[in-house]
Order: sequence, then structure tokens, then C-alpha cells
Amino acid sequence: MKLLRYGEPGQEKPGLLDAGGRIRDLSGKVADISGEALTPSGLASLARIDPASLPQVDGNPRIGPCVGDVGKFICIGLNYADHAAESGAKVPPEPIMFMKPRSAIVGPNDEVRIPRGSVKTDWEVELGIVIGKTAKYVSGAEALSHVAGYCVVNDVSEREYQLERHGTWDKGKCCDTFGPIGPWLVTADEIADPQNLGMWLEVDGHRYQDGSTKTMVYGVAHLVSYLSQFMTLHPGDVIATGTPPGVGMGQKPPVYLKAGQTMRLGIEGLGEQNQRTAAD
Repeated sequence: MKLLRYGEPGQEKPGLLDAGGRIRDLSGKVADISGEALTPSGLASLARIDPASLPQVDGNPRIGPCVGDVGKFICIGLNYADHAAESGAKVPPEPIMFMKPRSAIVGPNDEVRIPRGSVKTDWEVELGIVIGKTAKYVSGAEALSHVAGYCVVNDVSEREYQLERHGTWDKGKCCDTFGPIGPWLVTADEIADPQNLGMWLEVDGHRYQDGSTKTMVYGVAHLVSYLSQFMTLHPGDVIATGTPPGVGMGQKPPVYLKAGQTMRLGIEGLGEQNQRTAAD
């Protein structure tokens, strides 16, 4: 299934994308694409619904973040060896973890706001994992059974804040609108191998990133297991898994975002995002 949320910010309704690419309203069946709806039993209930029996949503509504009421937005850094190299960093011996606040989350086609005074706002296309079953101290072998599905994430980053302003990476990752997710949450049963998905990102039509999840250092199963050793993962938590090479910081010379540009990005089987940048 391809699950989604549509409507104005803060008023999104749950929906699904039918085989013809039409949005169907799920609000009569479930309160939101969050929490209990993402558990194995919740997804099984949704899978039994005939999409043709649901009301069709007319027009072109705004698509919101594909997960509502996200509890934790966890991100992994330097998880592609070639991206680590372009960043001048070594591949870490364990996954690097940082967090984005819920206030960073926006829809896949919403504006990305460049913070006041920013001179190094950058892009990162990433595979997002959506947790569907509570995970605590799970093994790698059982980790994928805790995944509800996958989505596209743009881990927008301000490199000066991240790397030159001291402290942790979080201040360069946490700005408002720095976490577009969606358009769809694609359930895990539709993704045969999350470690073999093409991914790409363009700015103003120029393709900067063109990679694959197969070059991840730490794969999806390892990350879910690893994170569950430090915290309990709950249904609706989102994990962004790192980016392939081609970020602005890695260009020679570096290239950073300015107001009025367009980012377009996608992952095989998970849909596309399209964002316009604007000054905050």
C-alpha cells in the first residue's frame, strides 16, 4: 500500500493511493497514518479495504508528511562511504546518530525555508524507515519485522551551523522545514529489497546525487537493531538512513542553496518530492 496524508498543515486527513494513482480518503476507517494504524494489525486491517470502496479525493490537494504525530525523528550520518569521502570524513566504526525535532517536519512539496544568515544550506536525499512495531533490544535477524514501510526524506542541512558552530550536529539539522517526508509511506511488503533502491536529487534541473541504497555502510536491519539498543522505537518513529555522494558541500567548489531554487528528489518505488526554497 501507498499511504499518505493530505490537506492543509495541521489538518491533514489519512488517505491511500489506489492503483490508478488516485487519492482515496481513509478518514472513515482510521484517524491518521500514525501510531496504531502502522502496527502489523493496523496495516493488515487497511490492506483488507477495497480502495474502490473509499471516497475519491478530487482536485490536487496538498500532500502532507506521510506520517502523523511522529514521536522520534532519528537520523544517521556518514552512512555511505563515498559521501564520507566527499565530506573529508572517515567511515565511522558505529553509526552516527542525531535527531531532528518534529518542528522540522513538512510535506514533500512544501517550501524549504533558508534560515536567516545561512550561507551553507545543503540537500541530502535519504531513505526513511517508518517503525511499525515496538522495538527494544531486537536482533538484526528480527529487525525488519519491526518496519512498517519506507519513504523519501530530504535531510536538509546547514553546514556552517552543523560543522563550524561547535557542539553537536543537531543545530545544523533542526531548522524549521529541514525535514520533508513523503509523499507516500510505502508498506514494507511492496519493497522487495530496501538495500537496492536507486535514489537521486536535482537542484534547478541539475542532477547532483545519483546513487543507490546498496552502498549504505550500515543497512536497514542493522540500523533498526542498533538504535533499539539505546532507545525503544515506537510505531510512527522515522529513521533517515544517510545520503549518497553529491551533496552541495562535496562539490568543487561547494554549491549551496539560495532562495528561489527548486529541489526535486526521489527514490525508486517511493515517489518524488519537489520543493521550492524561500528566505525565512
